[in-house]
This record gives sequence, C-alpha cells and structure tokens, in this order.
Amino acid sequence: MAVTDSTIEVPTADGPMPLYEARPDGDARGAVVVIQEAFGVNPHIEDVTRRFATAGYHAVAPHVFHRSGGGSVDYGDFGPVMEHFKTLSDDKFLMDVDAALAHLRAAGWADEQIGIVGFCMGGRVTFLVAAQRRLGAAVGFYGGGIVTTRFPQFPALVDQAPSLQTPWLGLFGSADEGIPVEDVETLRDQLLEAPLDTEVVLYEGAEHGFHCDARESYHPEAAADGWQRALEWFGEHLGP
Repeated sequence: MAVTDSTIEVPTADGPMPLYEARPDGDARGAVVVIQEAFGVNPHIEDVTRRFATAGYHAVAPHVFHRSGGGSVDYGDFGPVMEHFKTLSDDKFLMDVDAALAHLRAAGWADEQIGIVGFCMGGRVTFLVAAQRRLGAAVGFYGGGIVTTRFPQFPALVDQAPSLQTPWLGLFGSADEGIPVEDVETLRDQLLEAPLDTEVVLYEGAEHGFHCDARESYHPEAAADGWQRALEWFGEHLGP
C-alpha cells in the first residue's frame, strides 16, 4: 500500500511539538500513535510509523523531546538521553499523547478507533496511557520501569493494572538486562486483575530492543511475531 508521510507541528501547553505522520493512500482502517524509544523519533521510529501506514493505519509519532531541543540520539549514547529526560514526566508524556490524539480526532477518528504502541521508554508510556486514557488498544514493546522504578520522575505503574482503561498487550524478552523476568511475571500476575483484555508475551532469548533492526539486539523471530501480534491486537480491539 502506498504511503504519504511528512512532519507537521501540533500545539501543546509547552509549545509546538513536531509530529511525524504517515497515512495510507486511500481509506485507513484506524489510527495509531507511535511512541519513540529513549533515543527520539529517529529513522527507525519513522520506519515503524510508515509500516503501520502500510498496514492501513493513519499513524503519527510525537516528538516528545521537543522541550529539550528535539532531534534524536545515537543508540547507546545515554548522556544526551539523560538531558532529555530532565524535561519529561508522566504528565508531560500525557500532554504530548493528548496533542497527538487531538490531531487524530480532528482527522475524524474516535478514541475507540485509535491505538497506541511504544518501544523501550515508549513501551512504558503505553501502559501509562492505558491506565489514564480510554482508547481502542495499546501495545508496549519492552517497556522498562512499569514494575520497578528506574528514574524518579517515572514511577512504577504496576499498581494501576487493576484499573486499566484500555486493552494492553506487553511484549518482552527473557534476556533483557533492564527488565528482569521476575518483573514481567509480576506484571502478568497483576494484569489478571484488569477489567478488560490484557496479555503478556515473553520471548525466550530476546534482548532489549529486539524489534529494532537498527540495533545489535535485533531478534528477527521475536520481532516478526511481536509485529504480527501487535497488528492482530489492533485488528481485534480497534472500533470500526
């Protein structure tokens, strides 16, 4: 399916935010917000956004680093990442997601037709959004910090599992050094109390970043299965 893409700006209370947008040429089947890794809206995140558009979704990726100069960071270069993190909080994440949602609503999409997907840092954000907003569906790839706090400004979220408002699918790797298997299983257990559909998948031998074909930790089998599960999750839960 042919895709048209561009970067636009949308308003937030903290000023304009770049929003990478990819749309299928023709009717879309739904909308998806793509939340970046801790390295920004880089070529990989843009590629993932286009992949969703190719699958038939009106997809957008908000630049959540807009408060700290924007741009992206090389994989593994955590110094600049920490500087970007200083300007972020869960309230800021929600502000940026809300701005992306407002753009999609203005394009005609209802909340139940909108999904959200995130990777790394963005994987945690999808859980935050699922707990605080009522959308059609959410998918998190290797979101760290959901069970165990890693940075003070991003507290653990697992206690919100019983009150999730959006169906959530979590995809993790057993060899992820930043997300212990024990945390994944704790999350799985807590999600049994959720009032709607949830699922946790653990890929044996997959490391953090297993979906990203620009990283050494890329795991083709886990990436392919995770992608298919994400598409199926959206296909099952997003409204018509």
